[in-house]
Amino acid sequence: MSKRDDVPDLNRRNFFKGATLAGAAALSAPLEAGAQNAAPRPGVPLPNRVAETAVPAALEVLTEGRSGSDFMVDCLKSLGLEYIAANPASSFRGLHESLINYGGNVGPEFLTCSHEEISVAMGHGYFKIEGKPLGMLAHGTVGLQHATMALYNAWCDRVPVYMIVGNVRDVQMRRPGVEWNHTAQDVGVIVRDYVKWDDYPASLQHFAESAVRAYKFAMTPPTLPVLLVADAELQEDPVPEDLKLRIPKLPQVAYPQGDPAAVAETARLLVNAENPVLIADRYARTAAGAKHLVELAEALQCPIIDTSGRLNCPTRHPLNQSTRARSHIAQADVILGLEMSDFWALLNSYRDQLHRSSRPIVKAGARTISLGSGDLYMKSNFQDFQRFADIDLAIAADAEATMPALIDEVRRRVNGEQKAAYEARGKKLTASHRADFERARVDATYGWDASPITTARLCMEVWAQIRGEDWSLVSPTASVSYWPQRLWTMEKPYHFLGDGGGMGIGYCASAATGAALANRKHGRLSVSLQNDGDLLMTIGVLWTAAHHNIPILHVMHNNRGYHQELMHVQRMANRHMRGIDRPHIGTTLRDPFIDYAKIAQGMGVQAIGPITDPKDLAPALKRAIAIVKSGEPALVDVVTQGR
Repeated sequence: MSKRDDVPDLNRRNFFKGATLAGAAALSAPLEAGAQNAAPRPGVPLPNRVAETAVPAALEVLTEGRSGSDFMVDCLKSLGLEYIAANPASSFRGLHESLINYGGNVGPEFLTCSHEEISVAMGHGYFKIEGKPLGMLAHGTVGLQHATMALYNAWCDRVPVYMIVGNVRDVQMRRPGVEWNHTAQDVGVIVRDYVKWDDYPASLQHFAESAVRAYKFAMTPPTLPVLLVADAELQEDPVPEDLKLRIPKLPQVAYPQGDPAAVAETARLLVNAENPVLIADRYARTAAGAKHLVELAEALQCPIIDTSGRLNCPTRHPLNQSTRARSHIAQADVILGLEMSDFWALLNSYRDQLHRSSRPIVKAGARTISLGSGDLYMKSNFQDFQRFADIDLAIAADAEATMPALIDEVRRRVNGEQKAAYEARGKKLTASHRADFERARVDATYGWDASPITTARLCMEVWAQIRGEDWSLVSPTASVSYWPQRLWTMEKPYHFLGDGGGMGIGYCASAATGAALANRKHGRLSVSLQNDGDLLMTIGVLWTAAHHNIPILHVMHNNRGYHQELMHVQRMANRHMRGIDRPHIGTTLRDPFIDYAKIAQGMGVQAIGPITDPKDLAPALKRAIAIVKSGEPALVDVVTQGR
């Protein structure tokens, strides 16, 4: 670990170790002196070593064999889970003990979190880097209710979350009092509308089969959260010696591919189109996904619109026409949407005025095709499936898995005359991409020396420091006006992870930390452009990062408010002709301003700021990056403009 600037001669770990020893010494001496000089209070016997260390007479101790939770840990190890994130609690105390002792706290390792929303969101970000779930534990009804927002974000983002919640089904086994409040007859009902599958195993063999089944369901497109309930009695009781238990084999999941006839028809339409357009949303699961999308676009020399659901196309590729999405869609005669979350919004214009209205963008006669796994699994209550779009051909399949077959069909159908026309089209697209990039560079200079600092300068100062590193932007970018997509060179899948799904505040800080945990083994520099309101929701994740030595750079986009909500209230004030001098009430974080650097320092994270002068930004970032590269988290608090 690096040394703190304010304590240059002390290693942080040794400092805390010394403080702990000093604290123990300070506590023990006065207690002994007090015992010699003060008379005990009547009726309250003083504690003694025998009383403190002896086993209470009413407690049964399992001295032989193993507990049910030991077998549960075997099941989790068979899935290859590297980590289990949790806020510790009594309903899964058996699993907790087995994980750290029987399981050796390795594969999975226990991650201590201060809130269940942090645990789940860390798994959200972890999957986007590692491509496999992180395990989470939650405490009965109360823990699961804390986790709900992050679970919903993962559901909307089509990210698998593997969650286990503790519960006590048998009434005679529940401890009197609060344990009843934390128990439910059907605890899974709390989140059943936004998990793909849940189960309450009645036996250890049942748990083994459901553990593997849940993992398989979670990893089968559309990939979504799953939930298992681990009964406390099942965890804590010993396993009978004669009980034959077996953990099923975890199958390799084959992703569903599109119907060959439908793929052939899609290729025919694309090849014969005058202005085909490819739109990609939550499409690229792996590096191969982005590579294949580029191959398809290059075979057709057609534009790619990347909605930033994932990094689907390198930002500097000439066929990336995301900044001209509306104009290309309006001119298109064939539009292919890949893993779309909201196809309707791309095909229509919507006005949020007194009388809300919409109109199609797509020209009459244009053919639309959807290719994605969303139609393979759907639920009715929560409306994350968005408005129904007019689609001519809907192919229910995993888009990334289907892409090689589509590319082969397209290449087989293209003739020499078409290739010449495609080349001319590609040259025009290259010129427009270059013009858009140059325009963005000029736009970024406006207000360059302003204070509060512009989001353009914030992003470009960060880019100047990280561009030579193996970096990973682990935060969404909508709140900074997508400057990284407009001006950074993003090429690899881990360069950008997409948005947060349900857009629930509190996602970014924890998901970014989970992504940084996954990046750690690869030696990547994880960077989060961190919104201030979002961090306040789950600020305890800073301690988790410090405690578990997760290297991540949080660069605060501290506009001192909930800026999107401020704009909404301003719009309402304008609509009612009441002026915009009061919408700051209830939407800003002022009186007092929040010092995020001090908060971070109090949680063990080295921090700098608040920075208000843009000239101070580059030196602060250099210093913080050095801290992160040494293996610790760091935070730079930057006071910024709204967007």
